[in-house]
Amino acid sequence: MDGVKLTRTRIRAGVWEGVLSGTERPSLEVRHLEQVVPGLEVVAIPDRAGEWSVRVPIPAEVLAEGVQTFLIRDRETGENLAHFTIITGVAMEDDLRAEVDLLRAELDMLKRAFRRHCVETM
Repeated sequence: MDGVKLTRTRIRAGVWEGVLSGTERPSLEVRHLEQVVPGLEVVAIPDRAGEWSVRVPIPAEVLAEGVQTFLIRDRETGENLAHFTIITGVAMEDDLRAEVDLLRAELDMLKRAFRRHCVETM
């Protein structure tokens, strides 16, 4: 599917939404943990040839603590066109972004201590 592009527009009310362009006959599937996610809707956008509205309802039963990744793929070629990730129930100390922030804070603390040491020993 050369030239095919799937652009996320939003997630709202438990539904991922996007616009697919560059194809006349889309054949998509959504997978989570290698299982097909039901309910995918692909509808032609009126007055916009080759563009399709894509809607993926996010089933509550697949949400669990941790990181859940959903792949939107071309059913015929298996090419990944887009993905989205949902993080639930993860405490901030377990979150990668929190870890990076903590490392930055510790690095700043070490820089201040090193500078103070350099000034005191001169």
